[in-house]
Amino acid sequence: MRVSVVCPSASNLSWRTHHATATATTTHLRLFAPGARTTRSKANERYPHLAAGAKSYFSHTATQHRDHRDPRKHHLGLGKEISDEYAILREHYACPKYPVVLAHGLLGFAELKLAGSYLPSIRYWRGIQEALTARGVEVITASVPPSGSIEDRAAKLAEDIEAQAQDRSVNIVAHSMGGLDARYMVSQLRPAGVDVKSLVTVATPHHGSAFADYVIDEIGPHYLPRVYGMWERATGWEPAAFAQLTRKYMEHDFNPRTPDAPGVRYFSYGAMIKHKPPLLSPFRLSHRVIHRAEGPNDGMVSVESSKWGTYKGTLLGVNHLDLINWSNRLRYTWQKWMGMPPTFNAIAFYLDITDMLAREKL
Repeated sequence: MRVSVVCPSASNLSWRTHHATATATTTHLRLFAPGARTTRSKANERYPHLAAGAKSYFSHTATQHRDHRDPRKHHLGLGKEISDEYAILREHYACPKYPVVLAHGLLGFAELKLAGSYLPSIRYWRGIQEALTARGVEVITASVPPSGSIEDRAAKLAEDIEAQAQDRSVNIVAHSMGGLDARYMVSQLRPAGVDVKSLVTVATPHHGSAFADYVIDEIGPHYLPRVYGMWERATGWEPAAFAQLTRKYMEHDFNPRTPDAPGVRYFSYGAMIKHKPPLLSPFRLSHRVIHRAEGPNDGMVSVESSKWGTYKGTLLGVNHLDLINWSNRLRYTWQKWMGMPPTFNAIAFYLDITDMLAREKL
C-alpha cells in the first residue's frame, strides 16, 4: 500500500495519529494470536534504536510526565501579540543581503508532483517562494527526508545549501521541524561549505510537543516498533522523527547537546489558534491535547515551545498550516461573507521577515 501526501508538515501528524492509534487498537487482539510475539520481536530487532528510545520514554512515571513543563508552573507569555500586522501586503519591503533558505517541516517537501506533467506541482511553501523571488530575494529551497531523524534531515539540508549557495553566506527561514534540522546543522555538523548568518524559526517545537507525547503514549511501548514498521512499509519513509519531537527528548537530549552556534543570529515566531477548532478541523484533537499540557498553540506547536533566541512575537488566530499559506479557503471565504476579512497573509509575513533581515544587515 502506498500513502499519498495530502498536506505538509507536522499537521499531517494529526491525521496519522488517528490512523496509527486506530491501527494499534485494531491489531491489539492480533498480537495475542499465534506468532504475534515473534512478529513483535522482529519489529524490535528491525528498529532497535527506536525501541530503546520508547523504553526510555516510558521509564518515567505518569506524574513526572504530566509535570514536565506544566503550564501551571511556567509563565505562558505571548510576547508581542501580532493580530493583523500581516493582513495585507505593503508597497515596499527591503531585500536581505544574503540568500534565504526555506527549510520545511515534518512530512514536508520542496515540490511534489503527483501526476508528472499532467497536473500542476504542489509546493510546501505555497506561493511564498514565488512572492519572495518577485521582490528580489534570492531563494534556496531544501528537501529533506520527510520523517527521518533530525541528524539525517540536517545532513541533507547541509547538502542542499552547499550545492545551491555555492560558498555564499545564507539566512535560513524554517517552519516547524525544519528549525530543529537547521539548529543541529549549524551547531553539530558545521559543514565547511555552509555559512549561516541567521536562523528564523516559525512554530518550531524547540522544547518538544505534548502531542508527540500523546501519540507515543496512545500507541504504547509494546506496539511502537510494530507501528514504525507499518509506517515505513506504507510510506517508504524512515520514522525516526516522531520520537525526537517529544518534550522529554528535546529538553533532556537534543537541547543540551545542541547549543547555539557562535556568529549565528537566532529569531523565532510562534502562533496560536484563538478558538476551539471546529469538528472537522485536522487540529481539533492536537490543539486540545497541547492546550491542556502547554497552553496556547497553533494546533501542533505551543507558543512556549516556539521560543528560541530573540522571540519576535505570537501570531494570533493563525494555525500551523496558515503559516505556510495552506489556509482553508472555505474558512476564509466564509469569514469574508460574514464581514470578517482574514487578518493573516502568509506572503506578507515572510516578506516582512526578509525585510527584518535586511534591517539587521543580514
